Amino acid sequence: MPAAEPFSRNLVAEAIGTGFLVCTVIGSGIMADALTDDTALALLGNTIPTGAILYVLITLLGPVSGAHFNPAVTLAFALRGDISARHAVQYALAQIAGGIAGAILAHAMFDLPLLQISQTVRSGPDQFLAEIIATFGLVATILAGLRANPAAIPALVGLYITAAYWFTASTSFANPAVAIARALTDTFSGIRPIDLPAFVAAQLAGAAIAVPACRWLFAERTPA
Repeated sequence: MPAAEPFSRNLVAEAIGTGFLVCTVIGSGIMADALTDDTALALLGNTIPTGAILYVLITLLGPVSGAHFNPAVTLAFALRGDISARHAVQYALAQIAGGIAGAILAHAMFDLPLLQISQTVRSGPDQFLAEIIATFGLVATILAGLRANPAAIPALVGLYITAAYWFTASTSFANPAVAIARALTDTFSGIRPIDLPAFVAAQLAGAAIAVPACRWLFAERTPA
């Protein structure tokens, strides 16, 4: 019997994937903000790269770690029993560390201060509801994709996030690790640290609601 793959590869893959995701979110936001004064056009310049990098990262790193890149997604798989609680915590820590590193690297590439605190206000019931819906939809997309067409998940997730940037009031963070990293950038993509706990709670709630909802919706039917 071949030796089991070292779990450290999973953690490194999760850190790298989340790092590149955050680097893309923040970096494309900086670039878009520098190139145009049109907020809608800047958001579009932030949206397309994010959806594109998700397709690339999930395709390449999915076979290594499952390509969660998101503690809310990891929570969903833990609730389903697909990953142990201990491994889920390790995944989340790797994702958060990778996200913070991605924020620092984005700042370095654009010659900005490496460590920043965001001043961008993102608060209010509408924002928190948007994050519940955004994360619910993301987790449901993944779970439904696993059932219907696993090979399509990179495209499904990339397209869902591209759409959710525009149909949610919060521009669809839908990811606690990304939200934490975005609190450390005072650029187009930032979020004030004081607004962060409610965002993370909403994201985890959306993921937790999606698991039983998908279990019921996609349950195997028994013949009458």
